[in-house]
Amino acid sequence: MQKERLIPLIVACALFMENMDSTVIATSLPAIAADIGTSPLTLKLAITSYLLSLAVFIPASGWTADRFGARAVFSAAIMVFMIGSIGCALSTSVTDFVIARTLQGIGGAMMTPVGRLVLLRSIDKSALVNAMAWVTIPALIGPVIGPPLGGFITTYFSWHWIFLINIPIGILGIWMALKYIDPIKSENPERFDLVGLMLAGIGLAGLAFGLSVAGLGLLPWPIVVALIAGGAVCMMLYLRHAKRTASPVLDFTLLKHQTLRASLTGGFLYRLGIGALPFLLPLLMQIGFGLSPFKSGLVTFASAVGALGMKTLAARIIRTFGFRKITVINAVVSSFFLAACALFTPATPLLLIMIILIVGGFFRSLQFTSINTLAYAEVTPAEMSRATTLMSVNQQLAISAGVAVGAFCVEATMALNHSSELGAGDFWPAFVIVAVLAAMSAYSFWKLPEDAGNEISGHKTVAMEGPKAPEAAALESTQDARDQKL
Repeated sequence: MQKERLIPLIVACALFMENMDSTVIATSLPAIAADIGTSPLTLKLAITSYLLSLAVFIPASGWTADRFGARAVFSAAIMVFMIGSIGCALSTSVTDFVIARTLQGIGGAMMTPVGRLVLLRSIDKSALVNAMAWVTIPALIGPVIGPPLGGFITTYFSWHWIFLINIPIGILGIWMALKYIDPIKSENPERFDLVGLMLAGIGLAGLAFGLSVAGLGLLPWPIVVALIAGGAVCMMLYLRHAKRTASPVLDFTLLKHQTLRASLTGGFLYRLGIGALPFLLPLLMQIGFGLSPFKSGLVTFASAVGALGMKTLAARIIRTFGFRKITVINAVVSSFFLAACALFTPATPLLLIMIILIVGGFFRSLQFTSINTLAYAEVTPAEMSRATTLMSVNQQLAISAGVAVGAFCVEATMALNHSSELGAGDFWPAFVIVAVLAAMSAYSFWKLPEDAGNEISGHKTVAMEGPKAPEAAALESTQDARDQKL
């Protein structure tokens, strides 16, 4: 029981640190730029360099974990992330800061998929729903809490502490990982696919970077198109290469598993829509409604409250209704609350906005928990590392695409309105469009069989036999143990 409680918390805290840090500098860029003698626009390189590092090194994470052990790689990833954090705090120039952020990205690229792999190899599948509920929360809370926390630290302390607070968290994470996580290695690690890594790395970097800056006005459109097209070409070359390689870094043969395929295709659309929310909502609150960064952050943090409320109910809900019904219905329901953001105006009471965000956060968190758990229902232990790599790459591209789609919709609305300045009325079409895209993910889950993932949810045995099956009993016992907060 101790392992089922502690390992998800260890992984969740590490992923929270990575997710939060990827967004926490957004509100602090002006202060950092002024301190190191550059412009905030130039310092955007720090964000893009981080994204590039993630895109390039995530494909190598699965093989690295198999070769050196998931516990060792996870601990080393936290250490690299800490070193990058110290480098950011000590930076005195743009070059120093970009290098340090790149190092953070390398650590983050290993931390996310390998952390999930640690969980999958350490927790029995019967307790996986509960464990995934904890690990899902950082991905939802990090982007929301990052901007207000960054603004608070920068305003009342110093921007350096944005990065230095990672050090005690990282030290605690390494100590707990070495103490409580078993040193599991793959008995027969596959041969490293260097050519595949280069093709996939360049391809993913082009796609992720190109999609991230599309619509933000940071680069001319021809360069953005060239980046995306170049990334797509490299990925096509990689697909040809993967067919001739016994152990590709991105193994698309795993799509033979119906549950993983649905989680990747449906999950991409859903994350694309939901991924635009942390980008659009703070802009609406600050530019459209005139709220301060700190106050707008407190409002948007309401969605994190809903996510925390979900963690005590996810296993019971999924066990009662099953993965297929939950993912289909909840994709539409949670998208409805995303679309409701289009109705926000400066006259809308902040309390009503927060209530909508809280309820929406609950359903979004339930959906993410369902998708992330369902993905591994049919995956064998030997395929786990490759499956986690695929899921991590999919998530990174979906989030980048979500920001691009959201930004493009806002820009297009401004053009149609012949507006030169961004206003509150320019956001509602973007919320509607990304909500529709997220709702479309329901089709991928609707094609699943009724009993999809029942071996880890306990749904079928509970419905047919009456008494709790072993899987369901395990889910409920671990549910009662999860009374700690992140």
